[in-house]
Amino acid sequence: MAEFPPHPDRRPALVTGASSGIGAATATALSAAGYPVVLAARRLDRLESIAKVLRDNDGEVAVVRLDVTDDESVGAAVQQAIEAMGTIEIVVSNAGDMEPAPAQSADTATFLRQIDTNLVGAHRLVIETLAPMMQRRRGDVVLVSSQNASTPRTLVGAYNASKAGLESFGRTLQMELEGSGVRASIVRPGPTFTEMGWSWDPALIDRCLKDWKRWGWLRHHQYLPVESIAAEVVNVVSAPRGTNISLVEVNPEAPIRETEVET
Repeated sequence: MAEFPPHPDRRPALVTGASSGIGAATATALSAAGYPVVLAARRLDRLESIAKVLRDNDGEVAVVRLDVTDDESVGAAVQQAIEAMGTIEIVVSNAGDMEPAPAQSADTATFLRQIDTNLVGAHRLVIETLAPMMQRRRGDVVLVSSQNASTPRTLVGAYNASKAGLESFGRTLQMELEGSGVRASIVRPGPTFTEMGWSWDPALIDRCLKDWKRWGWLRHHQYLPVESIAAEVVNVVSAPRGTNISLVEVNPEAPIRETEVET
């Protein structure tokens, strides 16, 4: 059996979309597990609030402003992260957005904006961080996807397409990185309670839920807490050398039935 050198004791992690939801929970979980963490997003005030809590709990934390839709912003943010924490060992590409609309009424600019954020943004991040990992022959790239990648839902065609593209990109990375010592992993959340959707028009939310129930996507109304996804990201990057967790799909457990089902 091939021998793999262990991970170094210090593995700084860069987490995008860290100002709320899955990103904030992932940064918190990584910090609690002892990883130095760089919080990256556009909303610096939110990042600083989260960073203060982590530092108060003895976390080693830095904050950088990052807009994944801007080449220069991504490059500058990665450089600032390296200056603050040193070599980046772990990259968690989590920044994402969803703007619902029927396919026939969604304008091209809105569609493209979601592709840019959810798919191209991950590519920009990989461009800026992958080469040093390959030179060191170690590192982790984690792409946070969505169940929409494997089971498209109505009214969110751009989001479906972007997440399916993200997983295809991730699979390509896994093939191209094989034997390099760098691991690429996909974490695919099912229904998760985040801020996404809070700003939607209530009538559109109602339509989405009715459509999704019609197509069998709402078997129950349980949602995952963001901490469940964060725990899986920590599990992925904490795997020992020689282990690549290529895909993790996380779904909410259904409520306990009141009566036993006959078998």
